[in-house]
Amino acid sequence: MKIYTKTGDDGTTGLFGGTRVPKHHIRIESYGTLDELNSWVGLIRDQPIGESSKKILIKIQEKLFTIGALLAIDPKKEKLKSGKDRLNIPKIDTDDIDLLEKEIDLMEQQLPPMTHFILPGGHTTVSYCHIGRTICRRAERLVSQLNDFEPVDPILLTYINRLSDFLFVLARKLSYDVEAEEIKWIPEKKY
Repeated sequence: MKIYTKTGDDGTTGLFGGTRVPKHHIRIESYGTLDELNSWVGLIRDQPIGESSKKILIKIQEKLFTIGALLAIDPKKEKLKSGKDRLNIPKIDTDDIDLLEKEIDLMEQQLPPMTHFILPGGHTTVSYCHIGRTICRRAERLVSQLNDFEPVDPILLTYINRLSDFLFVLARKLSYDVEAEEIKWIPEKKY
């Protein structure tokens, strides 16, 4: 597989199915932002964190590639999603969301209850999680916007939403693990 094809030199890119769209198309912005998130998840995984967290992050990275591939299918070529012309792309299903929820619940059992918003930071790894969380929220906004123009499988939006929750709780857990201070946001009162 050659890295450069020169087909995108005119500012367009191809969807699965052959349709060419501008590289700034909301569909490309959506899965491009998921790709950006995937890189940050990889950076989190490269940190000195527990092996169980690393294994979950690898699963998440695989799911992000899956969602990106599903979003790269031209919606006018529905037979690429099913039938004899189906691309060999796995699906996202409720089990994937259940796994994130289970992991969130496990991490929260170890943490003190949240009473305030928390300022991002306290440790480099924790900050990486917060950056990932904010990119995940941006991806969610973009996929939601795409859904306004071209229907997106609702389970993809649910997964992305739950993933941002997971990254937030992971940041809190890693703060706890490294004994970093969680700084609460308490609005300053000025009268």
